[in-house]
Amino acid sequence: MTITNQKQASKYRYYIDSNSGTELTRKTLVLILAGGAGSRLKDLTKWRAKPAVPFGGKYRIIDFALSNCVNSGLRRIGVLTQYKAHSLIRHLQRAWGFMRAEIGEFVELIPAQQRASEDWYRGTADALYQNIDIIRRHAPDHVIVLGGDHIYTMDYSKMLVDHVNSGADLTVGCIEVPREEATGFGVMSVDENYQITKFTEKPDDPEPMPDKPDMALASMGIYIFSTAYLYSSLIADAEDPNSAHDFGKDIVPKSLSHCVAHAYPFVDQDGNPAYWRDVGTVDSYWSANMELCDVEPELNLYSREWPIWTYQTQHPPAKFVFDDEDARGQAIDSLVAGGCILSGARVKRSVIFFATEIERGSVVKDSVILPKVSIGQNCRINRAVIDKACVIEDNTVIGEDLEEDRKRFYVTEEGIVLVTPGMLNQHLYSVDEDEKLTA
Repeated sequence: MTITNQKQASKYRYYIDSNSGTELTRKTLVLILAGGAGSRLKDLTKWRAKPAVPFGGKYRIIDFALSNCVNSGLRRIGVLTQYKAHSLIRHLQRAWGFMRAEIGEFVELIPAQQRASEDWYRGTADALYQNIDIIRRHAPDHVIVLGGDHIYTMDYSKMLVDHVNSGADLTVGCIEVPREEATGFGVMSVDENYQITKFTEKPDDPEPMPDKPDMALASMGIYIFSTAYLYSSLIADAEDPNSAHDFGKDIVPKSLSHCVAHAYPFVDQDGNPAYWRDVGTVDSYWSANMELCDVEPELNLYSREWPIWTYQTQHPPAKFVFDDEDARGQAIDSLVAGGCILSGARVKRSVIFFATEIERGSVVKDSVILPKVSIGQNCRINRAVIDKACVIEDNTVIGEDLEEDRKRFYVTEEGIVLVTPGMLNQHLYSVDEDEKLTA
């Protein structure tokens, strides 16, 4: 344990032992990395940043990380943006402008400004280094670094208390994943005290857990730093010409030899891996939305104890009309947001975002329909993701003949069809009373 952290652990012991994390969270700064291009989501991120992609009928992906912060008592938050950030910035201004700066609460937008060099962010570590003066201005005792592109609910204050009690300079949130899926993550090994002994970014052959040979311990991209150690690590990394300037590739592996690096397992009340989804591909994005249609989904959007906050669009309740044998407005095992009209249409096991209209005789199954989509009469849509503001003409069939779909749309390896306005030769943006740009 470093001398600095011994002092910090002693300093906060009263608050931790008295089950009060208020002082600890109040002196912690959260930085959300929301500048990634999200290229694996294909055309869903052609005009928007990945954290701004809609999810779950009414939310944006970044709402989950931000809601976790607020619900955890962490209200000093900076969001680092870079690529295609307009719709993300607009959403944050509308949805997250309720913080009270006069009492030390904020969601601060930190765009890429080339403050330290003429380069854009060269990696996750460089993103923080280029804003190190902003971090210093807030004078936090600890810094939490998150990605803004995962779906989960987590109390970060518990991880923060664990970080201080362990005397660590660095704590990494981790979760068990199947070995075959771990090639896309940072994979770590730990000792009996959960101190990290090895860390490999995106290994070809992930190291298995000792007691679970089919599982690996993967990084969630959640880091807690004691501030002094963060500063020294960022400066040393910036001066290294051979560094990729990335937390997973450089900062964490290099830290293992000279600091206390601790792993924090993300588990539920029974000790099993908790719900956490990386929605980085069209298939995983579709699958995570479909899971919400389960009778008892792992992700509970209806919890009053842990609400997911977002910008609330002003739309009337969803409407289901007509009760004819051949045209009945109904939705089964589905989520249907406000402002939707199912006019003699049938929806089964699908997520329908707000202000969508589906006309008479159409059937939508196992699909994700983003906001303000118009689906004409007698359409059949199956296992598809329809992007915002698409207009689907009468008698269109999607998801039944994948070879035919590939001529117009993007089809994934698992057979999910992605449809965007551009693929339909329609305007990328539409104008309405609520907002001029609909990305």
